Amino acid sequence: MRARALVVPRAEGEATRRELADAGWLRTDLRIATVEGTLVLPVVDDAPIPPEWGSLRSAEFEPRPESGPADYRELLAWPPGEKERLPRSFDIVGDVVLVRLPRELESRGPEIGEALHRFVPHARAVGWDRGVHGVERRRTIERLAGAGDWATVHRENGLELSVDLGRAYFSPRLAREHALVAAEVRPGETVYDLCCGVGPFAVHIARDGRARSVVAVDVNPDAIALLQRTLQRYPFGGRVRPVVASIEGFLPSAPPCDRAILNLPHEGIKYAPSVARAVGPGGRLHLYEVVARNDLADRGHVIAERLEPRGAWVAFERRTVHPYSPDSDLVAFTLARAAE
Repeated sequence: MRARALVVPRAEGEATRRELADAGWLRTDLRIATVEGTLVLPVVDDAPIPPEWGSLRSAEFEPRPESGPADYRELLAWPPGEKERLPRSFDIVGDVVLVRLPRELESRGPEIGEALHRFVPHARAVGWDRGVHGVERRRTIERLAGAGDWATVHRENGLELSVDLGRAYFSPRLAREHALVAAEVRPGETVYDLCCGVGPFAVHIARDGRARSVVAVDVNPDAIALLQRTLQRYPFGGRVRPVVASIEGFLPSAPPCDRAILNLPHEGIKYAPSVARAVGPGGRLHLYEVVARNDLADRGHVIAERLEPRGAWVAFERRTVHPYSPDSDLVAFTLARAAE
């Protein structure tokens, strides 16, 4: 049947599929199609999909087979009113499933966990994501179903990343950003990946091979150990220099770079001026921030005005990465420093 479609490069397909599902915009009654290196995703007619997510058009789809449930909520024999309160989305990281629970359903977590364990193919464990805490950004997880620890190998954009969800920061919802930022790196650049977590930006950039050097920095030694484990898998691993340090400890003695990445959505703006000072003339800063939709129109300009040296920066590009709350989004800003 013919339906509204979002067409994206195949490398961005899983990240976009998850974002659509999170927002309730992905049609689950139709089968996703593949056409010449792209994924064609069926979307609901009135979904306000940001234009930067891909190309919207009409396409032919096959109905999804009826062999199993299209939604984990179908596995729970709850009254319809109660099912409406269940989380629509969840994250799959390797063989681990993470879900956030609304306060009113916390006591029923094990039921939800068992349904997700049955629904997600090859799921080993299901955890209740209680959020990321502390300067080392460690996630608190409570087991809902399954067995084993929170260490896994996550496949993303043709790469295998070593992840331990209880020890170091990682978000599978940024797969598209990892690929997009890596594609923007110019030959010969020096890149700083600050607050890198397990280093997916750095690994993607090293794999693409254009950067002269990539320095991946995180204050959490477990995050850097996981990055090193990933780098050992690949012949390009030597292109990345992992560093255990805080931003304040690393930047004062660091030489200028051509491009910096700062993925610290809730407090990155606090460090943005000092990070900007480390970017040389003509360089770029990729900054991720949770922004209220009412503030989005001017936010790039506001950020640029705070960067140092003052007056040298402009907001070059912005992308909505995914919805964060009913009235805010995670937004990617690319800021450019003037050449001298």
